[in-house]
Amino acid sequence: QVQLVESGGGLVQAGASLRLSCAASGRTFSSYTMGWFRQAPGKERGFVAAISWSGSRIYYTDSVKGRFTISRDNAKNTVYLQMNSLKPEDTAVYYCAARNSPFTFSATTPSADFGSWGQGTQVTVSS
Repeated sequence: QVQLVESGGGLVQAGASLRLSCAASGRTFSSYTMGWFRQAPGKERGFVAAISWSGSRIYYTDSVKGRFTISRDNAKNTVYLQMNSLKPEDTAVYYCAARNSPFTFSATTPSADFGSWGQGTQVTVSS
């Protein structure tokens, strides 16, 4: 089992930037695809981005392409989400997640098979 702890959320104005971090412990971080998801008030949790275990493959949901960047540092067991040009519609609780199986990544269903979740960090973007 992996433990995930997110940080870096906050209240910002539209157009600002934030960087979220997710620190992992408990299993071999460098073997697993990691992802970011978000849940806005009254909505279901949705996929934001995923990065493969080596960082060589990345996938974003369309609404964040060109604004958000996912990255990872396997030496620090940490995955990041750099969020630029934030919009009020980006307001949500952001969750870090790890894929269930090592050395797997799906470009066709990038949000599938994530089974370990952090507690979430709130991002609020004011207009």
